[in-house]
Amino acid sequence: MALAPRLDLRQSQSLVMTPQLQQAIKLLALSNLEIEGFIAAELEKNPLLEAGGDEPPGDHGDETGEDGPEEWELLEAAEPITADRLVAHGDGVADAPLDVDLVAETFHHDGPADSTPDGNVAVAGSGGEDALDFDGFAAAAPTLAEHLLAQAGACLSGTELAIAGHLIDLIDPAGYLTANLLDVAQRLGVPLARVEHVLARIQTFDPTGVGARSLAECLALQAREADRYDPAMARLLDNLELLAAGKLANLKRICGVDDEDLADMIRELRGYDPKPGLRFDSTRIETVVPDLFVTRKPGGWAIELNAATLPRVLVNRRYYTELVSGPQDRTSRAWLTECLASANWLVKALDQRQRTIIKVAGAIVAQQEGFFLKGVEHLRPLTLRQVADAIGMHESTVSRVTSNKYLSCARGVFELKYFFTSAIQAADGGEAVSAEAVKSAIRSLILAEDPRAILSDDTLVDLLRSRGFDIARRTVAKYREAMGIGSSVQRRRQKAIDMRAA
Repeated sequence: MALAPRLDLRQSQSLVMTPQLQQAIKLLALSNLEIEGFIAAELEKNPLLEAGGDEPPGDHGDETGEDGPEEWELLEAAEPITADRLVAHGDGVADAPLDVDLVAETFHHDGPADSTPDGNVAVAGSGGEDALDFDGFAAAAPTLAEHLLAQAGACLSGTELAIAGHLIDLIDPAGYLTANLLDVAQRLGVPLARVEHVLARIQTFDPTGVGARSLAECLALQAREADRYDPAMARLLDNLELLAAGKLANLKRICGVDDEDLADMIRELRGYDPKPGLRFDSTRIETVVPDLFVTRKPGGWAIELNAATLPRVLVNRRYYTELVSGPQDRTSRAWLTECLASANWLVKALDQRQRTIIKVAGAIVAQQEGFFLKGVEHLRPLTLRQVADAIGMHESTVSRVTSNKYLSCARGVFELKYFFTSAIQAADGGEAVSAEAVKSAIRSLILAEDPRAILSDDTLVDLLRSRGFDIARRTVAKYREAMGIGSSVQRRRQKAIDMRAA
């Protein structure tokens, strides 16, 4: 073979991830609330983008340009528009009118506050600077440390106040002191007795039980506050491990009480707070905002996006025309063209995202109609491939669409991933059942068990097989532990304690 320079022609195919395609894929995985933050960032970067309001669409040139009808026909085509097709056909210049009738009854509104007195829909974020920010009225709740420092400042001073401040810094969110007092005394250079004296003062602060070094000490502080700390209660608190193990006979002998007194002490302990510091937990609990609403209609199921969390985005063509018609150099003109292309692409990508989510949700509802009609017992096994084949998309696309998305229906709010469960073979050789349906059956059997006849895992296997679930004992144990349900021995001990305290 001769070694010489030459020219060869080769033809090959490769997937090129353009920035537009990467953005479209990224938008699929975002929830509605994350989309709102993404759009806010895009509005700051692109002067041709603006949040949609109640003004007529024609003011922005969205439906008045020459290419408007052509783009409308593209969006209304019978063939679904995929991300790949957008990359292939979207040149980033034409715009599409995506305005909808937000007042129509086909859209779900959370309540009367969603509509203004004149019949228009109140769009999230459209109130402007004059809109009331109700979150601003809520004052920040004091933390546990702030609450304790305020009490220390009212009754301590000087060195003792400094020691108290150091000890309060060592109290964890549950209200327990996590440091050794001898180490604290050596670190501060003060006698151990003085540190113990300051800690005793802290243990008198609100909430009762704060500053304890163990669960027994925390409960003892609360028992003293309730004037129930007698010798029998003290011995009970010194042997909490026997109570946890359900050894009530040993406790009666150690405490020197009968069945009635022991039951009374157990009831008393149940009224105490084992983690008093958590009352001052300042962590805000964020409620789940559904991305989709599924409602039952006479002709089937209605699936719609939560419009309250989807801000409208418009392309201001009039502003673009004014800027282009003015004096500018080549760099400025190229920048404006890039902004217009980016704005048009974002509008199209958001529209495609909504269409894809609706399509995936529709396939899920069709596959899991038994769940929406009758409950979790009728949840069917479902995989990403089944949904992808039903709608003609790739599994990765379905996976992104179902990530961080929540669906609201008459049975509650569920993550879209909840509807994808593994299959359990039916005992009679019939259709396989969902793992969630098996978990629901296990939970219902355990909740209905007789306290005097606790069901073992082997017994649960037999009962499940009588219901048509062919499942192994180790699988029952795995599902039971995943639901936070104890073993038969643990449940028997707990039920015995409950019956004694009742």
